[in-house]
Amino acid sequence: MRITIGRLALGRFERSVLLTGLRGVGKTVLLNEFGRMATTEGWVHAHLEATENIRAATAMAGLSRRVLLELSLRERSKDRARRALGVVRSFIKVHVPIDAGSSMTIDFEPQPGRADSGELDGDLAGVFTELGETAVSAGSGVLLTVDELQYLAQAEFAALIVGLHRVSQLGLPVVVAGAGLPSLPGLAGEARSYAERLFQYVDIDSLGTEDASLALVSPVEDEGASWTDDAIEHVLRETAGYPYFLQEYGKQAWNQADGPIITGTDVANAATIAREELDVGFFRARIDRTTNAERGYLRAMASLGGPGPYRSGDVSRALGRSTTQTASVRDDLIKRGLCFSPRYGEIGFTVPMFDDFVRRSLSA
Repeated sequence: MRITIGRLALGRFERSVLLTGLRGVGKTVLLNEFGRMATTEGWVHAHLEATENIRAATAMAGLSRRVLLELSLRERSKDRARRALGVVRSFIKVHVPIDAGSSMTIDFEPQPGRADSGELDGDLAGVFTELGETAVSAGSGVLLTVDELQYLAQAEFAALIVGLHRVSQLGLPVVVAGAGLPSLPGLAGEARSYAERLFQYVDIDSLGTEDASLALVSPVEDEGASWTDDAIEHVLRETAGYPYFLQEYGKQAWNQADGPIITGTDVANAATIAREELDVGFFRARIDRTTNAERGYLRAMASLGGPGPYRSGDVSRALGRSTTQTASVRDDLIKRGLCFSPRYGEIGFTVPMFDDFVRRSLSA
């Protein structure tokens, strides 16, 4: 990201960044860090967390408004930002529903002709161009971070890609850092065939042994304490190196230890508490709103053994049904963000170790 910001600041081409991975591996933390890095370099940063009901036009209009209002406070770009805000106002008038757009007050005259054709692809490209040109006038750049990017509809994802393509052609300092599930590269490719030229795809996964150990040892040493080797090995076995799980097991082991050395016994005592905390706060929160049919599908997935992904046909057979009969349930689970499709005909859990939780808690 530092290289990306540096190259764009010089007017050179650089791709935007898409972080992909399961939930709880640290994608959101990285997006926040990217935002801090951009701000330190004098760039303007705006963040969005996408949801199931997101409308890209409304979301991008809101982000653009925030960016331009900040740029309008800088003396060098004040007039340029005001004109750009007029373009965004025209965009909102055409693309944003009245109930959503009423909260986006822009007290500048509309600027017709640049982002109000009614075609989302071209109009969003026009808005992105306004962001980039205004940033250049300020001697700055723009970073937009978007979490849960997989929730964008294909047409809206395509419009985002077209907007990035346009500013890259013009050499403008606008970059998007997005995060989403492992299916994200496929979704981007389906939205626009040239997406691979615009994005750097970075897979965020569990930590290796060395890094996972460091994540446990470093904060404890900062407090003048330490771990025994068997205690660290126990945590690594239990967590498989997934960052969120390391945090939870590390916290509970710290709470269990009486002295400055965390032992294997402390970890054994902490493991039950850590699993209960994960079940309630991490796993169950994602399953409470599912229907009986959806829970049955999740049970069938977990019954196939291993963490997945699984063949959709095998899941349907485990339910005694055809893939056609289970297709709507499968699609609903993907929309809820509990499952994803890494490849055609496959289905997987979006949460690490979710198969174990399903077998523990949803046994027939």
